[in-house]
Amino acid sequence: MTQQKDAPPLPPTTLSHHPGTTPPPRPSTATPTEFVPVSPSQGLTWADDLSPCDLTRLGFISHIELSTFLLALGVQTKRTRPPRRRTRDGGVFSVPLNSLLDNDRKTFPGVKVPVVFQKLLCILEQTGLQTEGILRVPGSAARLKYLRSELDRCGGGFDWSSVRQVDAAGLLKLFIRELPTPLLTRSHLNTYRCVLGVSSELHQVQALQLLSMLLPAANRDTLRALLVFLRKVVSHQDQNRMSLWNVSMVMAPNLFTCRHRGNRRSVAKQQEEMEEAVGGAHLVRLMITHQDLLWTVPSFLLSQVRQMNQASNQKQFGLTKATRRLLRRKNDKNDRNQITELCAGVIRVHAPLHTKVSMAIQLDGQMRAKDVITRFECDNSSSVQHLYEVGGNICERRLRPDCVLLDVYRVNPHCDWLIKP
Repeated sequence: MTQQKDAPPLPPTTLSHHPGTTPPPRPSTATPTEFVPVSPSQGLTWADDLSPCDLTRLGFISHIELSTFLLALGVQTKRTRPPRRRTRDGGVFSVPLNSLLDNDRKTFPGVKVPVVFQKLLCILEQTGLQTEGILRVPGSAARLKYLRSELDRCGGGFDWSSVRQVDAAGLLKLFIRELPTPLLTRSHLNTYRCVLGVSSELHQVQALQLLSMLLPAANRDTLRALLVFLRKVVSHQDQNRMSLWNVSMVMAPNLFTCRHRGNRRSVAKQQEEMEEAVGGAHLVRLMITHQDLLWTVPSFLLSQVRQMNQASNQKQFGLTKATRRLLRRKNDKNDRNQITELCAGVIRVHAPLHTKVSMAIQLDGQMRAKDVITRFECDNSSSVQHLYEVGGNICERRLRPDCVLLDVYRVNPHCDWLIKP
């Protein structure tokens, strides 16, 4: 699933038992160990490379794998539901992500992250990356309240020119805190906390990777945009004095809301809250550092998605015994044709949006997705083109440019090949 940099590859499964698991030490402020994904021969796959149908199957499998993984590591997960937050139908704050996106897509079709969230990140990137104490220095509470009410009132007509860096930082944190469903989701927020019970940092990262596969698309895309921005903040720490740990400590309370309420708290409660804050910062630190890995689908999970699709296809064609015999003969003939075609190393790629709509491609061990895309004329398209495998044992998967096509063909010989944005 993952491997430590400059270390031998790990087994391609997360179900290895970690003997003698002990409670984790107090999270360190040191830079986390760097891990890199194990790239399969068919190329890496990110969650957004898959179709909604495949993502649904992926979430189902990931949930089982995560539960088994944590159980093997001696970590018990608790199914507790945080209190529901107030939901509003209009405005910006306390509005579900999907509602915001539905409204934004009326003006910006295909947008994946709420426009107001993108705008706040843009202001901070343009004016705040070099500002000392970005995200940490609080602004005026009265001004923040005023800007919040104006954003809720004006929506798309809001005047952003008067929003300063410190205002944008406060609004960003407020937006995340007041989401009616937490960005890490109500169902899995406690499981994120349970990851702290894993003693190995590698296993913590693997658990976070599986948790990322469970996030809804809107939450995953918004979290990704946030983590990309936070990495940029850390990259300017010489100017803004915001180290990885400082950024993590500031953002953790917004992602991992405190569960204790009331003004009077015992010393034990205060100590528990402090430990939760440090634990949340440790998780945010790991997510910032390993954010690219979080969206990478482990190869063994993708293999299980293919198996589920294959079983579903067979069940869908559950016909009479006589009909199955006829289909089996036809399939045997098709398989012989496929084997002949594989030996010849030829596929047919379709590009309906291009001048040349179809082309037969001779495959070899060096042919990659980017090599096929360059063979088609792209004069009529200003968008980036990608090669997809469609059908067979996958609904749809976007292929990475360096993907070796012969290996993909061997895994999914019955797929179609399609070039599109």
